Amino acid sequence: MSRFSFNQITAKLWDLPEMIAGCVEAGVGQVALWREPVAEYGLARSATLVRDAGLTVTSLCRSGFFQAPEWFDDNRRAVDEAAALGTSVLVLVSGGLPEGSKDLAGAREHVADSIARLVPYAAEAGVTLAIEPLHPMYAADRCVINTWDQAMAIAEQHPVGQVGVTVDTYHLWWDDTVLEKIARAGERIAIYQLADWITPLPAGVLTGRGLPGDGCIQMRPFHDAVDKAGYTGAIEVEVMNDVLWQRPGREILAATIAGYRSVR
Repeated sequence: MSRFSFNQITAKLWDLPEMIAGCVEAGVGQVALWREPVAEYGLARSATLVRDAGLTVTSLCRSGFFQAPEWFDDNRRAVDEAAALGTSVLVLVSGGLPEGSKDLAGAREHVADSIARLVPYAAEAGVTLAIEPLHPMYAADRCVINTWDQAMAIAEQHPVGQVGVTVDTYHLWWDDTVLEKIARAGERIAIYQLADWITPLPAGVLTGRGLPGDGCIQMRPFHDAVDKAGYTGAIEVEVMNDVLWQRPGREILAATIAGYRSVR
């Protein structure tokens, strides 16, 4: 449990003060925060709340979305937010195709160029940009970076510690080549996240993930791969699920801890 981190989105409807209090009561020492609820509560208040509770923020989710016209200013704000919250990891979701475009290769090139432009600002703030490859079904509207190779090709253009990659089991489990590549990634692994793939897929695929152990993903090979790479950081459980969200926050946290323990 020393590596367990509760990702805020797993209990989306649980307000931040209650979530922090619930984690403290449960003996959870690490949390991953999301920009929207942090902004709603207030950045300074959120930072103070977490710090006073003695919790560590393992990552801030999420920035990126480089197809948006205002991407540069928004990503700079996200870097500032991560630094204020005391986390060195900002998760990047690249965004989908620009409106009206079918140029997938061009969109991916734009992501690489955008990250290169953002790196100096993030590096000065001590924040690692953690590129997250999302499952290919999200390529059109949410994330044009879909494979480990695509994410690493961008990350490796920059020094270790400035740009890394997010390992998310939900998005990578389908790739029969990824485990060996993760095992060789070394310090490029910026954060490790768990969620399971449940079937049949719900209508809202984005919010149909399962807690670890509830689906068809073999988690142990992923654990072994990140361990072999030398990753010793936090293991976040990040689950988006409409049914789960309807449960009380403390029940969600307890179920998340149980799921984490079942696959560790």
